[in-house]
Amino acid sequence: MEDLQRTPELIGDLNTNVTIQPKKSILKRMWKERYLYLLLLPGLLYFIIYRYIPMAGNIIAFQDFSAFQGFFNSEWVGLKHFRTIFEDQEVIRVLWNTLSLSFLQIIFAFPISIILAIMLNEVRSSIYKRVIQSIVYLPHFLSWVVVIGIVTILLKSDGIVNKIIGSAFGMEPIAFLQDPSWFMPLVILEVIWKESGWGTIIFLAALSGISPSLYEAAAVDGANRWQQIWHITLPALKSTIIILLILRLGSVLDVGFEQIYLMLTPFTMEVGNVLDTFVYLKGIQNSDFSFATAVGLFKSVIGLILIVGANRLAKRFGDQGVY
Repeated sequence: MEDLQRTPELIGDLNTNVTIQPKKSILKRMWKERYLYLLLLPGLLYFIIYRYIPMAGNIIAFQDFSAFQGFFNSEWVGLKHFRTIFEDQEVIRVLWNTLSLSFLQIIFAFPISIILAIMLNEVRSSIYKRVIQSIVYLPHFLSWVVVIGIVTILLKSDGIVNKIIGSAFGMEPIAFLQDPSWFMPLVILEVIWKESGWGTIIFLAALSGISPSLYEAAAVDGANRWQQIWHITLPALKSTIIILLILRLGSVLDVGFEQIYLMLTPFTMEVGNVLDTFVYLKGIQNSDFSFATAVGLFKSVIGLILIVGANRLAKRFGDQGVY
């Protein structure tokens, strides 16, 4: 009873003896952790020099920029170049080509990486698995110049594919590279062949975190391999798929300049000309830098809106977003 009565006094003594240390200032903390900040410095400088400082050049999207007059003396024209994006029928057609190619890549190329990762995860022989991984990764390290060169050799009018078609089926040569109807399918197939293997890396990393006990419990309950994939593997990949899909939507207006430019011919210009090649042909070659910058800024704003919207939508359905 005496101890209970003395409790407030004991607490008071403890409070008087405890000394609260003042918060260290930010500068002192930075100095104490200076070696960590030194390691951070190269990456920070990279983003400042090559990402943030060039953003100041976006002001020429609101000018009739002249290299001789410079940033400050060029005439300000407001939203003139942005209105051109929506008023020019050629820009509308190019925007449609860009969106069509981008969504076709999401629909057909994006799932291939998931399917490959699941198939590789099912391989039990580690040696065979590593060999297959190396084979499917290899095309990623080839430049688009090499890839388009291989495609051209195979699919030109007197190429290997047309020779096989002619000798085996007696058919006339198919103009794969000149026929506009073949342009988008070829672009999608090239992306699948070149990038799908590389895209499996993230999904395989996510699959490695699945506990083997889940598969063992499912096998005990009588689940076959397809049922295990459907009820264990795919749910484990769900958050990774959503995050990568959100990031992919951020570059929905970016379908790859180099690949498209190398594939373009006068015959396929109507269906193959996308925003990146259009900006290069009209904005850079014709020295219309203001219009080219306006299109680039428009792409960035649309990408930001899509990322924010998709991220909020993912969180609304109970999934983890990018931020």
